[in-house]
Amino acid sequence: MKKPEIAKKMARQSGGTRGEAADRLDRLVQEILDRLRQGKETRLPGLGSFLPGAGGRLAFQREGAKRRG
Repeated sequence: MKKPEIAKKMARQSGGTRGEAADRLDRLVQEILDRLRQGKETRLPGLGSFLPGAGGRLAFQREGAKRRG
C-alpha cells in the first residue's frame, strides 16, 4: 500500500481530509525514524516493532514472531 492509499483510508476513518491524514502519516514516520536514530525500539501495536541495528540498519519484527538472538 502506498502513502496516498494509506492517507485516503485514514481520512475516511477519521473524517478529516487526505492532506491532514498525509501530514499525520508523515509525522508518524518521522517519529519512528527519530526513535530509531536514538537507538530505541519502536512498537506499532497490532503490527510489530522496528528494531535499531548495527551500522544504521534496522529490522522489523512482526508481532507474535520470535526475536532473533
